[in-house]
Parts: sequence; C-alpha cells; structure tokens
Amino acid sequence: MVHKSTFRVSKMDCPSEEQMIRMKLEGDETIKRLDFDIPKRQVTVFHSGEAGPIAGTINELKLEATLLSSEEAEATAAAPQPAAERKLLWVVLLINFGFFVLEIITGFLSRSMGLVADSLDMLADAFVYGMALFAVGGAASRKKSIAKTSGYLQLGLAILGFAEVIRRFLGLEATPVFQTMIIVSFLALLGNAASLYVLQKSKSKEAHMQASVIFTSNDVIANIGVIVAGALVYFTGSRIPDLVIGGIVFLLVARGAFRILSLSKK
Repeated sequence: MVHKSTFRVSKMDCPSEEQMIRMKLEGDETIKRLDFDIPKRQVTVFHSGEAGPIAGTINELKLEATLLSSEEAEATAAAPQPAAERKLLWVVLLINFGFFVLEIITGFLSRSMGLVADSLDMLADAFVYGMALFAVGGAASRKKSIAKTSGYLQLGLAILGFAEVIRRFLGLEATPVFQTMIIVSFLALLGNAASLYVLQKSKSKEAHMQASVIFTSNDVIANIGVIVAGALVYFTGSRIPDLVIGGIVFLLVARGAFRILSLSKK
C-alpha cells in the first residue's frame, strides 16, 4: 500500500535545500516519489510504511519538518529520468557558478564584502547542485563523501570571510563602490529568479508561484540585503553597512555548510 504524506518543512527556503532533502531520502526504499512546493515550504512524499520516520530523517538536516497529513494514495507517477534530472541540475549549477565568478571578481574590485559574501552563497548552492549531479543514479557512499568535502570547504570559506569582515571593520579600508554593489546584486537577483523558475517549471508547476518563491529564498534575501547596503553606503558614506551585510551572509553560508555536513552522516 502506498501512502501520500505531506510535510511542512519550515526552513526549506530554496531549491538547494530541496536537493539536500532529495539526497537525504534517496537511500530509503520505502519512498516512491517526492513532490516539492517551495513557496508553501511543503514536501509531499509517496511511500510505503509509516510517515513518522521520514520527518525524523529530514530533521537530521535541521529543517524543522512536521507531518501535516497522511492518506492512502491510489497511484504515483513515474519518477523523473536521471538524464532529465542531470540536464536541470546543470542549468542551475551553471547559473549559480556563473554569478559566483561575477560577484567575487566585482566584489574584490569594488572592495565590497557584501558582494564577496554573496558570491560564496552562490558557490554554496553550486556545491549542492554539483553533489546532486553526482548522486543522480549513483551510490549513496559517493554522495556522502562529496558532501563531507564540500561542507568543510564551504565552512572554511565562511570562517575566512567572516575573519576578513572583522579585519576590515577594525582597519581603515576604503569605502566600497556602491554602484557596483547595487548593479551586480540586482543581476544576481535575476539569476536566482531564473534558477527558481527553471526548477519550478521542470516539475510542471505554474509560473504564478515565481514571485512568492523569490521572496522566500535566503539567496534572494541576501541579494536584496547587498542592494540595500549599497544604498546605505551611498547615503552615509560609510563602509559599515557593507561589512554588516557581508557578516550576515557569511553566517548564512556557514549554516548551509553544517546542513551539507549533515548529509554525510549515516
């Protein structure tokens, strides 16, 4: 007998966390299909057996999953083919990695820690999509090994970045170029919107969800934060707003690293 159980995942903010959940549950033979609704922060699981342990498995990622409903399901649609999944993941990986390169270069040129931090947030998402690419049709042990390496690398980058924020706060660094901060962050915002749109469209969801998806994403919040920081740099003539948003985004990157490391645990 197949059951249809819907969970609310309070901290599922963006598609990268969707990929973490997919990879976390992939080895469970009782699970037949996963459907995600990021705007509502819900995941519907078609499975055999009890629903309770599924929430526990998701919560190993510290995403706060709770069971909303569970009922008998008549049938489930076929799962996406690995080739289709790979194509989708390559698209979003390239978008995120491309904006990582753009933001980290312009971040150093414009002396903006906000842009540098946001670039690492983009790189963190690229890590997740890259891990998912290796996991599609592959062994769980390979996925866990990649997760551990990526998680520690991401955590190291976050620590180094936060240390640089402190150094600049205590030093006499020049004020960042606010025009570059605003323009590049707006482009990154469009890049995140494109990634979210592609992911939703690929699962036959209507585009009307796009706006609500955008504003629930931590990545987009970071983009908006850098734009606001750029405006504050302009109005105040101070580098402090840029350093504050940089520090906040580095904390988000560190949080993501711990979630990735959770994937490497049994």
